[in-house]
Amino acid sequence: MPLRTLTAATLALMFTGLLAGCAGSASTSNAPPRDEAPKPPTMSQSEDACGAQRLQDHVGDAYTEALGERLEQESGAATVRVKRPGQAYTMEFRADRLDVSLDDAGVIQAIRCG
Repeated sequence: MPLRTLTAATLALMFTGLLAGCAGSASTSNAPPRDEAPKPPTMSQSEDACGAQRLQDHVGDAYTEALGERLEQESGAATVRVKRPGQAYTMEFRADRLDVSLDDAGVIQAIRCG
């Protein structure tokens, strides 16, 4: 009988502990709500090693070979890779390479390092 009483007492104690753990405290904050949204992260120099940040005005432009050469010169990137829909390309990341992504019509959709 003492073993059964000990087991019941142990179970009751464990159950009480579990219930206490589930009852979290409600946090109330007196801080006023934020009036403005957080600012988007900015690229550091190391994240923009290919110079893509300063070429974002060209997103939406029609890509030509002349524009590609201009992007390469303006960016200072070691190489430029033009990615067309359905074209195979390697997935390795190179921070010093400028990636120019085009849509089916040859319009620049994204310019980023890669």
